Amino acid sequence: MDWDKLRIFHAVADAGSLTHAGDALHLSQSAVSRQIRALEESLGTTLFHRHARGLILTEQGELLFDATSTMAKKLDSAAARIRDSEEEVFGELRVTTTVGFGTLWLAPRLVKLYERYPELKIDLLLEERVLDLPMREADVAIRMKEPAQADLIRKRLLNIRMRLYATSEYLARCGRPESLADLRQHRLICQNPVTPQVSAGAHLVQQILSHEVHSTLTVNNYFGVLQGVLNHIGIGVLPDYLTVDFPELERVLPDVESVEVPVFLAYPEELRQSRRVTAFRDFVQEEILAYRRQQMGDTSAE
Repeated sequence: MDWDKLRIFHAVADAGSLTHAGDALHLSQSAVSRQIRALEESLGTTLFHRHARGLILTEQGELLFDATSTMAKKLDSAAARIRDSEEEVFGELRVTTTVGFGTLWLAPRLVKLYERYPELKIDLLLEERVLDLPMREADVAIRMKEPAQADLIRKRLLNIRMRLYATSEYLARCGRPESLADLRQHRLICQNPVTPQVSAGAHLVQQILSHEVHSTLTVNNYFGVLQGVLNHIGIGVLPDYLTVDFPELERVLPDVESVEVPVFLAYPEELRQSRRVTAFRDFVQEEILAYRRQQMGDTSAE
């Protein structure tokens, strides 16, 4: 099979359109169409079903697309390693983590990383789904549990817990609960236990809701929960890593908390020598140490 035709096939399959693929490849639609027809003739099969809304892969097309996708990821990995300089850090780094940790802890700190490496390009992928690092869906992951995938280098960063927080303004207006039963008189802000989230947080929310809390605000990520708390809507279930950056949060019911949740940084073994990955890993570890010192200082002040 002709490598150039495979490249064009992959672009068409990915875009689902000859026109869009041609735009991405800087080729005319007719040139792309000719290459696809030539590839189909060389294979003796039809790769696409053509209809008014675009192109759909046939079963044979799906098989070929799986193969070209794997090839593309391996080529991207090879190109990334080749581009890595021994002295400079530049190029794209795809980092995946949860919405809460990514928006509330990681993103605000990235300015320091960019100051150190101004030519670095970070693609931050925030979702609860665990992306497949060996298949290069991302380069580095920060996750709230130890990765189960093989062939990953992993580093335990810290342990966190989910706890109850409110603002002093809210507590002055509505009173401070002394027991879980007192939460019936307050509005609970949390993630719905059935939404994708850290299991320890879901279990804590279920425990609290079992005390017949009458008014709630549920949001599908911790960023939304935090905004509700900061705007004095109620008492929120939030990860404790927020207390350093948001000193206006006051802990409520100190005996109520989730079990410890480990936070891991992981990346594929093949990226061990990547300057970008090393720079990001070292940066995160430095920030974790600074965060821990601040946290210990705040605890001592209390």
